[in-house]
Amino acid sequence: MSTTPHLLSVALTLAATGVPVLPLRAGKAPFGNCHRCANNACGGRPDMKNPGPCQCPGVCHAWAAATTDPAVLTSPAWTAAWRRAVCVAYDPGAAGLTVVDLDNAAAVDWARETLPATRSVETTRGEHWIYRGAMSSHNAVHPGIDIKSTMSYARYLGPGTGTMTTLPDTVRALAVKEPSTARPALHAVAVPSGPGNGECRHRTPAYLERGIAMAEQRITEARSAVHATVYRTFLAVLSTHGRCGCLTDAHVARLFTAAQAKGESPRHCTDAWSNARTRLGL
Repeated sequence: MSTTPHLLSVALTLAATGVPVLPLRAGKAPFGNCHRCANNACGGRPDMKNPGPCQCPGVCHAWAAATTDPAVLTSPAWTAAWRRAVCVAYDPGAAGLTVVDLDNAAAVDWARETLPATRSVETTRGEHWIYRGAMSSHNAVHPGIDIKSTMSYARYLGPGTGTMTTLPDTVRALAVKEPSTARPALHAVAVPSGPGNGECRHRTPAYLERGIAMAEQRITEARSAVHATVYRTFLAVLSTHGRCGCLTDAHVARLFTAAQAKGESPRHCTDAWSNARTRLGL
C-alpha cells in the first residue's frame, strides 16, 4: 500500500505551521535534480534569498526544495515523488530552528551533561535535540554529533517531548574551531583572472553563488570518503568557474572552511586545490 497519503498528510500539517518540508527517497536522501537542473544549469531561484528551487516544478535542489506551499506539495511532480518517498524531511534553518543530531547513546549522554534541555525526538540510534533559533550547519562538531540548521535538512520523526528552548551559546560554540596557525595565506590558493574580465562565464552572479553554496553543502554532508569528496568538489568548482576569473579569495575561503569543519587539515585543503588546478591545467 502506498505511503503517499500518510506522508503527504504529515507534510501538509507541518507546512501549515510554517515549517518547510520535502520528501526523502530510499536511503533518507533528497531526490536528485531533474535534467533541466542537472549541474545547477538553472542557476537557482532568481532572488537568491535561498539558493533554489528554480522555476522547475520538480523536487530539485535538495534541502532548498523544501516549501510550505500546499499547491506545490500536492502538485503532480511532487505527488510522484511522495509515492517514492520513505519519509518527510524539513529545513530547520528556514523554520528558525536548529537540530542537534545525536547519533548514538554516548552522544546523548554527553548532551545531557553539557547542553541545556530542550525538545527531543528519538531517532533510530540516538536523539534529535531541537532549539529555537538558526545557525550554520556543521557535521562532526563532536563525536557522533552534527548540527543541522541553515542549508540542511532533518528527518521529521514526530513532535517529540519537552519544551523547546532558545538556541544557547553552548551549541553555537560547538561549530567554532580554534584557528590553525598552519593555515596558509589565501594568496596561496588564489585563482588568476581569465578571459571573463572578472565575471562568471555564465554571466549570472547568481550561478556562481549557487555553485559555491552547493559545493559547501556537498562537503558538509559528506559522511565518508571526505578526502575524496573535498577533492572532487574543488575539481567541480574549478572546472566550472576556474577559467573565467570570477573566483575570489573569499569564495575559496568558504570552501576551505567547509572542508576544515569536516576535519580536513589546511595542508590537505591546499594540496587538494592545487591538484585540482593542475589536473585542469589552470
